[in-house]
Amino acid sequence: MRASACLLMFVAALFTISCSKKEEAPAPGDPAPAPAAEAAPKAREGTKYDPGATDTEIKVGQSMPYSGPASAYGTIGRVQAAYFKRLNENGGINGRKINFISVDDSYSPPKAVEQVRKLVEQDEVLFVFQPLGTPSNTAIQKYLNQKKVPQLFVSSGATKWGDPKNFPWTIGFNPSYQLEAKTYGQYIAKHQPKAKIAVLYQNDDFGKDYLMGLKEGLGDKAKQVIKEVSYEVTDATIDSQMATLKSSKADTFINVATPKFAAQAIRKAFDSGWKPTQYVTNVSISVGSVLTPAGIDKSIGLISMMYLKDPTDPQYDNDPAMKEYKEFLAKWYPDGKAIDGTNLYGYVAAQTLEQVLKQCGDDLTRENVIKQAANLKEFTTPLFQPGVVANTSPDDFFLFDKLALAKFNGTNWSVIPE
Repeated sequence: MRASACLLMFVAALFTISCSKKEEAPAPGDPAPAPAAEAAPKAREGTKYDPGATDTEIKVGQSMPYSGPASAYGTIGRVQAAYFKRLNENGGINGRKINFISVDDSYSPPKAVEQVRKLVEQDEVLFVFQPLGTPSNTAIQKYLNQKKVPQLFVSSGATKWGDPKNFPWTIGFNPSYQLEAKTYGQYIAKHQPKAKIAVLYQNDDFGKDYLMGLKEGLGDKAKQVIKEVSYEVTDATIDSQMATLKSSKADTFINVATPKFAAQAIRKAFDSGWKPTQYVTNVSISVGSVLTPAGIDKSIGLISMMYLKDPTDPQYDNDPAMKEYKEFLAKWYPDGKAIDGTNLYGYVAAQTLEQVLKQCGDDLTRENVIKQAANLKEFTTPLFQPGVVANTSPDDFFLFDKLALAKFNGTNWSVIPE
C-alpha cells in the first residue's frame, strides 16, 4: 500500500510540473497574460501613410453647417457624401474607399473647433475637406496648421486661405472674395461711372474682404460708396439695415450676404419699392436656395459672378456633363435639387479632391496631400464655365483667377459679354 501511494504521488507531481510549463495561472492581482500577437497585415510595397490612410481606406473629415443660420449650405456635404458613395461603388481611388465623416457645426466657430478636434484626435482623419464658412474656418485654422493636418479646399473665398507662408496647411477653393468684389468695382466704374453705392455686408472677414476688393476695383470712384451697413449672423432679420440703406437713396446695391440674409435683402428691397442695380455675392446665387425664397420675379436683373455652369440655363440642357450630373442627383441624391447651384458646387469640389488624391498615388501622407493640392495644373471639369481652369502652386493657393459676370433673367443666369 505504501509503495502504491508513493507511485501515485510521483505521477501526480510529474503531471503538475508538465501543466505548469504549458500555462501558469496569474497570481491574484497580476495582469492576465497577453495573447500572442498576430502578424500585422503588410502594407503595399512602396506606400507611405499617415493616420487616416491604409491600403483600403482614406478617411476624410468635414465640418459643415447642417443646422443654424447657414444650414442652406448643408446640401454641400450631402451631395459630396453621395459622390463618394458612388466613387466607392466604382472601386474608389487607386483601390481605396473614401470613409467620409461629415459633422454638424451649426455655423458656430466654437462648435467647429470642438468637431474638428474630434475628427483629428479621435477619428484620426487624414485631412479636413471643405469646412464651410469664414468664421468657422478662422477658428480652426491655427489648430490644423499646428497639427499639420490639411485644411483642404476651404468653402470660403477669404484671402486668408491663400497664405502659404504663414498657413501652409490651409488652401481655399472659392474664388477670392476680394477678386470677385474688385471685378464688380471695375465693372461699376466703367459702366456706371456716376453710381451712388450702398453696401450690406456680414460683419466678419467675409464681408470685410468684399469691401476692400470693391473699393480697390472702384479706384478713384471709391468715394461713391455712400453707405455701408453690417449685420451679424445671429440677427433674425436685416429689415432695419435695409431701411437704412434705402434711405441713403443709393442707386446701386452690393448685397454681400449668405443665403438666408441675401434672400431677405432681395425681397425687402423689392417690397419696399427700392429698385437699385443690385449685385449679389456668388455664394448666394442659387436659384433654388436663394432666389426662389426671395421671389423669382424680385430677383430679375441681379448681377453676380460665375465660374461654374448654371444648371438652370437651357443652353446646357443637352450638355453631356450637365446631363450626367442631373442623372447623378436623381440616382444618388434624390433630395438634392438640380436648380440649387450649391449642389453643383459641392459636386465640382468633390471632383477636384478626387483629382488631388489620384495625384497622391500611394503616398498618402498629409504632407503629400497638401503638396498635390498646391500642384494643380490647368485642371478643369466639364462643369466649369468655358475657359475656366484651376491652377495652384506652392506660392499661389488660389485656384481661380478668371471670373465671368452674369445677370439673372428670371429663369437662369446669363453671362454678360465682356
